[in-house]
Amino acid sequence: MTDQTRLLPVEEFGAEKTGAPVVLLHGFGGDAMSWANIQTALARHVRSLAMDLPGHGQAIGWPEIGHAGLSAKAATRTLDGLGLERIHLVGHSMGGAIATLIALRAPERIASLTLLAPGGFGEEINHRLLRRYASAREEEQIQLLLEQFFGWENPVPRKLAAHIAEARKAPGAIEALETIVDAIIDGERQKTLPRDKLGELACPVKVIWGTQDRVLPTRQAHRMPGPVAVHVFERTGHMLQMEIPRECTRLILENVRAGER
Repeated sequence: MTDQTRLLPVEEFGAEKTGAPVVLLHGFGGDAMSWANIQTALARHVRSLAMDLPGHGQAIGWPEIGHAGLSAKAATRTLDGLGLERIHLVGHSMGGAIATLIALRAPERIASLTLLAPGGFGEEINHRLLRRYASAREEEQIQLLLEQFFGWENPVPRKLAAHIAEARKAPGAIEALETIVDAIIDGERQKTLPRDKLGELACPVKVIWGTQDRVLPTRQAHRMPGPVAVHVFERTGHMLQMEIPRECTRLILENVRAGER
């Protein structure tokens, strides 16, 4: 019998749908709720599950917190525990790095891979912003930092800063984020992944980026392996799933349908 305490918390939509589900992995300092708009839109078509990654959301007290490899192992163990042998995988930012690791380690279980401004695709990263964001506690401070994550013309969703500030009142929440940011950033540079290996995956792969991303530069989307489809959106920042949810949903569903052919 599976020990449910060893599984990451998930938010599920469209449970009545059949076929391989879509699994969504959030970015640094986020949680499963960051996918709410996407999951609502996907629910008409597919089943989806959004995880709280170690050190985030309901998994703040997860026993192993740190680099993307640890989170990839926890997510994979959760997939195993839920009996999900074949999935469509979607990851944003840090969650994109984790999704990439899962796909490269177990390509046979990935029906499609969609990455939104993924981490690990180049050394450049706004380390100052992420470190300040990790240690921020007050809603006003969090609001000001969040504005840097969004495109210049795209407002921060109402109540997002309040939601994050409330979550950070939990014991160990700030310490967990500071541990994670130290693990994924080597001084002033981001630790990188073998992104060239994405071209060897049998499943369809999409990478989505915004030209106003001030966390991870858009140029990290350049020179992807030939089979990888790259979609770059003008006047869009780092928080693609919140800034352009319709476009992201459409591209995710395109990849799902391609992966099911």
